[in-house]
Amino acid sequence: MGQIQLALMGVGRWGTHLLRNFLAHPQIQVRAVVDPQAEQLATTAAKFGLDDSVRLLEHWEEALEMEGLEAVAIATPATTHQAIVTAALQRQFHVLCEKPLTLTAATSASLCQLAQQQNRQLFVDHTYLFHPAITTAKANLERLGTPRYGYAARTNLGPVRHDVDALWDLAIHDIAIFNHWLNASPNRVQAQGLNWLPQHSDRPLADVVWCRLHYPSGFETTIHLCWANPHKQRQLSVVCDRGSLIFDEMQPDTPLTLQMGQFAPNTFQPQALTPLALEIPEQEPLATMCNQFIHSVLTNQPSPISSGAVGTTLVAILEALSQSLEQAGTWIDLTP
Repeated sequence: MGQIQLALMGVGRWGTHLLRNFLAHPQIQVRAVVDPQAEQLATTAAKFGLDDSVRLLEHWEEALEMEGLEAVAIATPATTHQAIVTAALQRQFHVLCEKPLTLTAATSASLCQLAQQQNRQLFVDHTYLFHPAITTAKANLERLGTPRYGYAARTNLGPVRHDVDALWDLAIHDIAIFNHWLNASPNRVQAQGLNWLPQHSDRPLADVVWCRLHYPSGFETTIHLCWANPHKQRQLSVVCDRGSLIFDEMQPDTPLTLQMGQFAPNTFQPQALTPLALEIPEQEPLATMCNQFIHSVLTNQPSPISSGAVGTTLVAILEALSQSLEQAGTWIDLTP
């Protein structure tokens, strides 16, 4: 089989990383790079030494008219996803879309249905799900017994967004990871937030948010999100009855740890307290994600961990959390 003919939409910060991976992949031929800013296109072409075989286009509609195209990768603002994905699927192209898939669960579900009708793959770039630490953690979680609760923190002093709040900007990473680790999705959610930063928006955007996710098993997790915290945090933990799993990206030498320990029988005396740093394979999560997208295209089979259906579930959770946020922390039930 020849190379997959691909067009990339958007070469901002993340699109540039996608381009680097696709240019290096032997099973991909990048046919077009699209960005509305001509200066960005010129900079990208110079940076990667793109020749005349790669068209530089300012309008995504032009790329979709190219002969022989088989797939598109979309790294444009979320507000544009629905239109581009719809047009690409209607032309029977496989699609890789940056998260979130769309801004409503209904539109995300409609794109999944269209992909199924067209017999094409809709793949969502939830890169963390391809991180070797996340994969290793999932493989070791059973060693800790029954999961009881979890917590996560994703904070930093910026970057501040002006199109979405901290919830939509940051939460999807941690929710995707917890769902993946637990093989489940929450059935009730709650969110509360505050806004301190002056922003150019028609509505206040919460720059700090606390989320609670309750799962059918009784497991519950809390997520702290903030743009205005000088203490940078990138940590997730799952507490089980025989120990805890801790993923901390701010500890580059030992990012993944099993903290073993439990109470002695019939007492509240801790015993067997043993930290165990897990070895993590050296691999770029984004490269692994690109490989999995290519596999989905070549086999015409959906990704088991980052399909359009997974993306739709995550958008539905974010929608429910937004509803709770607007209602000052009311618990919102999610339809199974």
